Amino acid sequence: MTTPTTSFPSSKSTERVTTVVITHDGRERLARTVPQHAAPLIVVDNASTDGSADLVRTIAPHAQVIELADDVGAVARNIGAQAAETPYVAFAADDSWWAPCSLDLAADVLDTHPEIGVIAARVLVGVDAHLDPFCEAVGRSPLPRFPDVPGTSVLDFRAGAVVVRRSALLDVGGFDAVLELGGEEERVALDMADSGRRLCYLHDVVARHDPASRECAGGALTRRLARNEVLTAVMRRPVRVALRRAWWHVRQGSGSALGVLDAVLRLPRAMARRRTVGSDTETQARILDLVSERGLPGLEHRARQA
Repeated sequence: MTTPTTSFPSSKSTERVTTVVITHDGRERLARTVPQHAAPLIVVDNASTDGSADLVRTIAPHAQVIELADDVGAVARNIGAQAAETPYVAFAADDSWWAPCSLDLAADVLDTHPEIGVIAARVLVGVDAHLDPFCEAVGRSPLPRFPDVPGTSVLDFRAGAVVVRRSALLDVGGFDAVLELGGEEERVALDMADSGRRLCYLHDVVARHDPASRECAGGALTRRLARNEVLTAVMRRPVRVALRRAWWHVRQGSGSALGVLDAVLRLPRAMARRRTVGSDTETQARILDLVSERGLPGLEHRARQA
């Protein structure tokens, strides 16, 4: 089936969208991707020791570089968003960048639809530009479509390939220090939806991703994703959901089970931030849970894709 295109008037994104890149020891990756970014650009350096910040200043003198004394994980995105002076923020990883015209389109959509808080992009991976499997899943999202909102309704996104309404992100507290990195997007998505904002996946807004080997890969990534799935449920979902997620991960093997143990160690911090979402948002989340549990085509949990 052909995916319909979204057409909006063309405009300049430079006065409306700031690209925020977070990095930790990403010098080699930044050397490839920073030249692909247009101004305004903010790079938030999570306590790198490889000269990442100096490199960015050399190859992109127009960029604002924020160096942090400690690695704060996803919270670095909040710092970048706070420093931005545009109404919209496009997040990127140090190994991703935005395709031409994509930020123009995203800005036009956000201008036209003030109810939208998040635009999740289509992610093309590697030199062959194959579709990220996560995008295949969100593209089949079973959530109800809203006729006045473009794209596909979603309740998740890739933090390295998303355009957000800056005020909406900051209103929900941004990304959470409890989760750091790895599946940290779900809590933001739940809070955005609960605040009345729409989240949509737009096929024509495109991010490119050129992944390289990372320290957090394989079992370490599975462990972190399991931890954060459980912690997110503790912070925003009914207790039964958190328990069901924990039990599912325990049964998946040592990596996921260790993630549940990590979640237990962070439980007091998560409980201090607990605020269950409203019935409408919980209904949407439950629809996605049921799709995943029954193995139907649709959105699956991140840890099950790792």
